[in-house]
Amino acid sequence: MNRLTPERLTTLLDRARTTRVLVVGDLMLDVYLRGSASRISPEAPVPVVRVQEEWRALGGAANVAVNVVALGARCVTVGSAGTDRAGDDLRGELERAGIDPAGVRRDDSRPTTVKTRVMARHQQVARYDRESDDDSDAGCVDGLVAAILHEAPDVDVIILEDYNKGVLVPAVIEAALDAGRRFGKPIIVDPKDRHFFAYRGATVFKPNVGELAHALRAPVRPDDAEWMERTRRELQCAHLLVTLGEDGMALMTEAGEFVRVPTVARSVYDVSGAGDTVTAALAVALAAGADVVEAAMLANHAAGIEVGKAGVAPVSAQEIMESLTRLTATTD
Repeated sequence: MNRLTPERLTTLLDRARTTRVLVVGDLMLDVYLRGSASRISPEAPVPVVRVQEEWRALGGAANVAVNVVALGARCVTVGSAGTDRAGDDLRGELERAGIDPAGVRRDDSRPTTVKTRVMARHQQVARYDRESDDDSDAGCVDGLVAAILHEAPDVDVIILEDYNKGVLVPAVIEAALDAGRRFGKPIIVDPKDRHFFAYRGATVFKPNVGELAHALRAPVRPDDAEWMERTRRELQCAHLLVTLGEDGMALMTEAGEFVRVPTVARSVYDVSGAGDTVTAALAVALAAGADVVEAAMLANHAAGIEVGKAGVAPVSAQEIMESLTRLTATTD
Protein backbone atom coordinates (compact mmCIF):
# COMPACT_ATOMS: atom_id res chain seq x y z
CA MET A 1 0.00 0.00 0.00
CA ASN A 2 1.34 3.41 -0.96
CA ARG A 3 -1.37 5.64 0.45
CA LEU A 4 1.10 8.24 1.73
CA THR A 5 2.77 9.75 -1.34
CA PRO A 6 5.77 12.11 -1.25
CA GLU A 7 3.47 14.91 -2.43
CA ARG A 8 0.99 14.29 0.38
CA LEU A 9 3.83 14.02 2.90
CA THR A 10 5.21 17.38 1.74
CA THR A 11 1.80 18.97 2.32
CA LEU A 12 1.52 17.50 5.81
CA LEU A 13 5.04 18.48 6.85
CA ASP A 14 4.47 22.02 5.56
CA ARG A 15 1.27 22.26 7.61
CA ALA A 16 3.06 20.85 10.66
CA ARG A 17 5.01 24.09 11.00
CA THR A 18 1.79 25.91 11.90
CA THR A 19 0.64 23.38 14.53
CA ARG A 20 1.05 23.31 18.30
CA VAL A 21 1.19 20.11 20.34
CA LEU A 22 0.58 19.61 24.07
CA VAL A 23 2.61 16.81 25.68
CA VAL A 24 1.42 15.73 29.14
CA GLY A 25 3.42 13.13 31.02
CA ASP A 26 6.51 12.03 32.89
CA LEU A 27 9.40 14.36 32.05
CA MET A 28 12.90 12.96 32.53
CA LEU A 29 16.48 14.12 32.31
CA ASP A 30 19.00 11.73 30.79
CA VAL A 31 22.63 12.14 31.86
CA TYR A 32 25.44 10.40 29.97
CA LEU A 33 28.97 9.80 31.31
CA ARG A 34 31.34 8.37 28.73
CA GLY A 35 34.99 7.43 28.94
CA SER A 36 37.43 4.55 28.71
CA ALA A 37 37.68 1.43 30.84
CA SER A 38 41.05 -0.27 30.86
CA ARG A 39 41.11 -1.93 34.27
CA ILE A 40 38.94 -3.65 36.87
CA SER A 41 38.35 -2.02 40.22
CA PRO A 42 40.35 -3.52 43.12
CA GLU A 43 37.28 -2.96 45.31
CA ALA A 44 34.78 -5.01 43.29
CA PRO A 45 34.67 -6.96 39.99
CA VAL A 46 33.51 -3.95 37.98
CA PRO A 47 35.24 -1.82 35.33
CA VAL A 48 36.73 1.53 36.30
CA VAL A 49 35.49 4.13 33.79
CA ARG A 50 37.63 7.24 33.44
CA VAL A 51 35.00 9.82 32.46
CA GLN A 52 36.00 12.06 29.55
CA GLU A 53 32.58 13.34 28.41
CA GLU A 54 29.33 14.29 30.14
CA TRP A 55 26.15 15.53 28.53
CA ARG A 56 22.44 15.82 29.17
CA ALA A 57 19.41 15.02 27.04
CA LEU A 58 15.65 14.97 27.46
CA GLY A 59 13.93 11.68 28.21
CA GLY A 60 10.50 10.23 28.79
CA ALA A 61 7.67 12.54 27.77
CA ALA A 62 10.28 15.25 27.18
CA ASN A 63 11.82 13.09 24.43
CA VAL A 64 8.41 12.95 22.76
CA ALA A 65 8.40 16.76 22.85
CA VAL A 66 11.88 16.82 21.27
CA ASN A 67 10.58 14.69 18.40
CA VAL A 68 7.55 16.96 17.96
CA VAL A 69 9.84 19.97 17.53
CA ALA A 70 12.15 18.04 15.18
CA LEU A 71 9.16 17.55 12.88
CA GLY A 72 8.63 21.30 12.69
CA ALA A 73 5.71 21.72 15.10
CA ARG A 74 5.64 23.87 18.22
CA CYS A 75 5.31 22.12 21.56
CA VAL A 76 4.31 22.90 25.14
CA THR A 77 4.79 20.45 28.01
CA VAL A 78 2.81 19.71 31.16
CA GLY A 79 4.58 17.63 33.79
CA SER A 80 6.50 17.91 37.02
CA ALA A 81 10.09 18.42 38.12
CA GLY A 82 11.66 18.57 41.54
CA THR A 83 12.93 21.75 43.15
CA ASP A 84 16.44 20.31 42.83
CA ARG A 85 19.25 21.28 40.47
CA ALA A 86 18.19 18.55 38.06
CA GLY A 87 14.83 20.29 37.80
CA ASP A 88 16.60 23.48 36.75
CA ASP A 89 18.63 21.48 34.22
CA LEU A 90 15.48 19.84 32.85
CA ARG A 91 13.76 23.16 32.34
CA GLY A 92 16.89 24.57 30.72
CA GLU A 93 17.13 21.64 28.31
CA LEU A 94 13.47 22.09 27.35
CA GLU A 95 14.05 25.75 26.57
CA ARG A 96 17.20 25.00 24.59
CA ALA A 97 15.28 22.46 22.52
CA GLY A 98 12.64 25.08 21.68
CA ILE A 99 9.98 23.47 23.89
CA ASP A 100 7.68 25.67 25.96
CA PRO A 101 8.01 24.61 29.64
CA ALA A 102 5.06 26.75 30.79
CA GLY A 103 3.17 23.73 32.14
CA VAL A 104 6.05 22.25 34.17
CA ARG A 105 5.16 22.28 37.87
CA ARG A 106 7.92 22.19 40.48
CA ASP A 107 7.23 19.65 43.21
CA ASP A 108 9.33 19.80 46.40
CA SER A 109 8.02 16.42 47.58
CA ARG A 110 9.91 14.35 44.98
CA PRO A 111 13.13 14.47 42.96
CA THR A 112 13.35 15.19 39.27
CA THR A 113 13.50 11.89 37.41
CA VAL A 114 17.12 11.45 36.26
CA LYS A 115 18.54 8.43 34.41
CA THR A 116 22.35 8.42 34.44
CA ARG A 117 24.12 6.08 32.04
CA VAL A 118 27.80 5.21 32.36
CA MET A 119 29.39 4.35 29.01
CA ALA A 120 32.75 2.73 28.34
CA ARG A 121 33.25 3.96 24.80
CA HIS A 122 29.93 2.93 23.18
CA GLN A 123 29.04 0.19 25.66
CA GLN A 124 26.74 0.97 28.59
CA VAL A 125 28.22 -0.56 31.74
CA ALA A 126 25.87 0.85 34.38
CA ARG A 127 22.78 2.98 34.85
CA TYR A 128 21.55 4.58 38.01
CA ASP A 129 18.22 6.31 38.52
CA ARG A 130 17.00 9.05 40.80
CA GLU A 131 13.21 9.03 40.85
CA SER A 132 9.98 8.48 42.70
CA ASP A 133 7.23 6.51 41.02
CA ASP A 134 4.58 7.35 43.63
CA ASP A 135 1.51 9.20 42.39
CA SER A 136 1.89 12.97 42.57
CA ASP A 137 0.35 14.57 45.63
CA ALA A 138 -2.89 16.56 45.56
CA GLY A 139 -1.20 19.95 45.31
CA CYS A 140 0.86 18.96 42.29
CA VAL A 141 -2.13 17.28 40.65
CA ASP A 142 -4.17 20.47 40.99
CA GLY A 143 -1.36 22.39 39.29
CA LEU A 144 -1.13 19.85 36.46
CA VAL A 145 -4.88 19.96 35.86
CA ALA A 146 -4.85 23.76 35.82
CA ALA A 147 -1.99 23.73 33.30
CA ILE A 148 -3.85 21.34 30.99
CA LEU A 149 -6.99 23.46 31.08
CA HIS A 150 -4.94 26.58 30.35
CA GLU A 151 -3.06 25.10 27.38
CA ALA A 152 -5.65 22.82 25.76
CA PRO A 153 -7.68 25.48 23.92
CA ASP A 154 -4.59 26.73 22.05
CA VAL A 155 -3.15 23.44 20.79
CA ASP A 156 -4.08 21.18 17.88
CA VAL A 157 -3.50 17.81 19.53
CA ILE A 158 -2.84 16.40 23.02
CA ILE A 159 -0.37 13.61 23.81
CA LEU A 160 -0.57 11.65 27.06
CA GLU A 161 2.83 9.98 27.57
CA ASP A 162 2.83 7.63 30.56
CA TYR A 163 5.99 6.17 32.09
CA ASN A 164 4.45 5.20 35.45
CA LYS A 165 6.30 8.02 37.28
CA GLY A 166 3.30 9.61 38.95
CA VAL A 167 2.17 12.44 36.65
CA LEU A 168 -0.63 10.68 34.79
CA VAL A 169 -2.82 9.82 37.75
CA PRO A 170 -6.59 9.33 37.21
CA ALA A 171 -7.47 12.97 37.94
CA VAL A 172 -4.93 14.25 35.40
CA ILE A 173 -5.94 11.67 32.80
CA GLU A 174 -9.62 12.56 33.23
CA ALA A 175 -8.88 16.29 32.97
CA ALA A 176 -6.94 15.78 29.73
CA LEU A 177 -9.60 13.55 28.17
CA ASP A 178 -12.33 16.00 29.17
CA ALA A 179 -10.35 18.92 27.73
CA GLY A 180 -9.87 17.05 24.46
CA ARG A 181 -13.59 16.43 24.16
CA ARG A 182 -14.55 19.95 25.21
CA PHE A 183 -12.20 21.72 22.83
CA GLY A 184 -12.33 19.18 20.01
CA LYS A 185 -8.67 18.11 20.21
CA PRO A 186 -7.51 14.61 19.22
CA ILE A 187 -5.77 12.75 22.04
CA ILE A 188 -2.91 10.30 21.48
CA VAL A 189 -2.24 7.93 24.39
CA ASP A 190 0.97 6.00 24.99
CA PRO A 191 -0.09 3.98 28.05
CA LYS A 192 1.59 2.04 30.81
CA ASP A 193 0.10 -0.70 32.94
CA ARG A 194 -0.73 1.21 36.14
CA HIS A 195 -3.64 3.18 34.68
CA PHE A 196 -3.98 1.35 31.37
CA PHE A 197 -7.77 1.27 31.28
CA ALA A 198 -8.21 4.84 32.53
CA TYR A 199 -7.53 6.13 29.00
CA ARG A 200 -10.84 5.01 27.53
CA GLY A 201 -12.13 7.67 25.18
CA ALA A 202 -8.80 8.47 23.54
CA THR A 203 -8.61 9.21 19.83
CA VAL A 204 -5.60 6.94 19.23
CA PHE A 205 -4.65 4.34 21.82
CA LYS A 206 -1.07 3.27 21.06
CA PRO A 207 0.28 0.42 23.22
CA ASN A 208 3.12 -1.81 22.16
CA VAL A 209 2.40 -5.50 21.84
CA GLY A 210 3.93 -6.36 25.23
CA GLU A 211 1.99 -3.68 27.09
CA LEU A 212 -1.27 -4.76 25.49
CA ALA A 213 -0.73 -8.45 26.25
CA HIS A 214 0.12 -7.63 29.87
CA ALA A 215 -2.96 -5.44 30.31
CA LEU A 216 -5.36 -7.90 28.68
CA ARG A 217 -3.68 -10.92 30.27
CA ALA A 218 -4.05 -12.66 26.93
CA PRO A 219 -2.06 -13.12 23.74
CA VAL A 220 -2.26 -10.30 21.21
CA ARG A 221 -3.56 -11.21 17.73
CA PRO A 222 -2.51 -8.23 15.60
CA ASP A 223 -3.22 -10.00 12.28
CA ASP A 224 -6.82 -10.80 13.24
CA ALA A 225 -9.09 -7.90 12.26
CA GLU A 226 -12.01 -9.18 14.35
CA TRP A 227 -9.79 -9.45 17.43
CA MET A 228 -8.43 -5.94 16.85
CA GLU A 229 -11.96 -4.55 16.54
CA ARG A 230 -13.11 -6.28 19.74
CA THR A 231 -10.09 -4.89 21.57
CA ARG A 232 -10.67 -1.39 20.17
CA ARG A 233 -14.22 -1.53 21.47
CA GLU A 234 -13.06 -2.83 24.85
CA LEU A 235 -10.63 0.08 25.15
CA GLN A 236 -13.35 2.49 23.93
CA CYS A 237 -10.95 4.37 21.67
CA ALA A 238 -11.58 5.75 18.21
CA HIS A 239 -8.49 4.03 16.76
CA LEU A 240 -6.26 1.27 18.11
CA LEU A 241 -2.64 1.26 16.93
CA VAL A 242 -0.48 -1.59 18.23
CA THR A 243 3.26 -1.26 17.62
CA LEU A 244 4.95 -4.59 16.89
CA GLY A 245 8.66 -3.80 16.87
CA GLU A 246 10.36 -5.31 13.84
CA ASP A 247 6.95 -6.45 12.55
CA GLY A 248 5.65 -2.90 12.08
CA MET A 249 2.20 -1.87 13.30
CA ALA A 250 -1.42 -3.01 13.32
CA LEU A 251 -4.18 -0.40 13.07
CA MET A 252 -7.92 -0.74 13.54
CA THR A 253 -9.86 2.42 12.82
CA GLU A 254 -13.20 3.66 14.07
CA ALA A 255 -14.58 3.16 10.56
CA GLY A 256 -13.66 -0.52 10.62
CA GLU A 257 -10.58 -0.29 8.41
CA PHE A 258 -7.86 -2.76 9.38
CA VAL A 259 -4.34 -1.94 8.21
CA ARG A 260 -1.10 -3.84 8.74
CA VAL A 261 1.81 -1.44 8.33
CA PRO A 262 5.08 -3.32 7.67
CA THR A 263 8.30 -1.95 9.06
CA VAL A 264 10.44 0.16 6.74
CA ALA A 265 13.62 -0.09 8.82
CA ARG A 266 16.63 -0.88 6.62
CA SER A 267 18.79 -1.78 9.63
CA VAL A 268 18.18 -1.87 13.36
CA TYR A 269 20.99 -0.37 15.39
CA ASP A 270 19.17 0.68 18.59
CA VAL A 271 15.43 0.55 19.39
CA SER A 272 15.72 3.09 22.23
CA GLY A 273 13.21 5.90 21.83
CA ALA A 274 11.35 4.40 18.86
CA GLY A 275 8.02 4.46 20.71
CA ASP A 276 8.45 8.13 21.56
CA THR A 277 9.18 8.88 17.90
CA VAL A 278 6.02 7.08 16.79
CA THR A 279 3.86 8.96 19.29
CA ALA A 280 5.25 12.34 18.26
CA ALA A 281 4.91 11.65 14.54
CA LEU A 282 1.33 10.41 14.94
CA ALA A 283 0.35 13.55 16.81
CA VAL A 284 2.04 15.97 14.44
CA ALA A 285 0.51 14.26 11.41
CA LEU A 286 -3.00 14.36 12.86
CA ALA A 287 -2.55 17.99 13.86
CA ALA A 288 -1.51 18.74 10.26
CA GLY A 289 -4.69 17.18 8.86
CA ALA A 290 -3.67 13.59 8.11
CA ASP A 291 -6.18 10.82 8.51
CA VAL A 292 -5.21 8.11 10.97
CA VAL A 293 -3.89 5.71 8.29
CA GLU A 294 -1.66 8.41 6.82
CA ALA A 295 -0.50 9.33 10.32
CA ALA A 296 0.38 5.71 11.11
CA MET A 297 2.36 5.38 7.89
CA LEU A 298 4.26 8.60 8.56
CA ALA A 299 5.00 7.43 12.12
CA ASN A 300 6.18 4.08 10.77
CA HIS A 301 8.71 5.82 8.53
CA ALA A 302 9.90 7.90 11.49
CA ALA A 303 10.38 4.76 13.60
CA GLY A 304 12.28 3.03 10.83
CA ILE A 305 14.74 5.92 10.75
CA GLU A 306 15.07 6.17 14.54
CA VAL A 307 16.03 2.53 15.07
CA GLY A 308 18.89 2.97 12.61
CA LYS A 309 20.50 5.58 14.86
CA ALA A 310 22.68 5.05 17.90
CA GLY A 311 20.88 5.89 21.13
CA VAL A 312 17.84 8.11 21.49
CA ALA A 313 17.86 10.63 18.65
CA PRO A 314 15.04 12.72 17.15
CA VAL A 315 13.92 12.24 13.57
CA SER A 316 13.56 15.27 11.32
CA ALA A 317 10.93 16.04 8.70
CA GLN A 318 13.63 15.94 6.01
CA GLU A 319 14.69 12.42 7.04
CA ILE A 320 11.11 11.17 6.75
CA MET A 321 10.74 12.77 3.32
CA GLU A 322 13.95 11.12 2.11
CA SER A 323 12.85 7.73 3.50
CA LEU A 324 9.46 7.81 1.80
CA THR A 325 10.91 9.08 -1.49
CA ARG A 326 13.48 6.27 -1.46
CA LEU A 327 10.83 3.65 -0.72
CA THR A 328 8.51 4.98 -3.41
CA ALA A 329 11.30 4.90 -5.99
CA THR A 330 12.07 1.24 -5.25
CA THR A 331 8.42 0.12 -5.46
CA ASP A 332 7.41 2.02 -8.61
